[in-house]
Amino acid sequence: MGSLSNESFDEFLDSLKQAGIAITNERELRERLAEAQRWRYAFATLASNGRPLGIRFKDQSEGVDQERIHSAFAQFQFPESLEQAFSASLRAEH
Repeated sequence: MGSLSNESFDEFLDSLKQAGIAITNERELRERLAEAQRWRYAFATLASNGRPLGIRFKDQSEGVDQERIHSAFAQFQFPESLEQAFSASLRAEH
């Protein structure tokens, strides 16, 4: 029962928002993550395929804090490949 079990998707999403990321249709995202047994897997899926549901991640201030994004992904033990894909999708939005 390591720290993994005590960390919530709410904390992770809040960390992303503090890094300057806006989440469109955040309510839908949170509902889907709450229903998932493995929220990290669900997040990875929705981050890359959530557009038809209106779920998007955007740089809300033209200057996300990449270090904070990296810290959030590392703290919640996401694979580096997902972090890289997520960061690339933020850059592609512009």
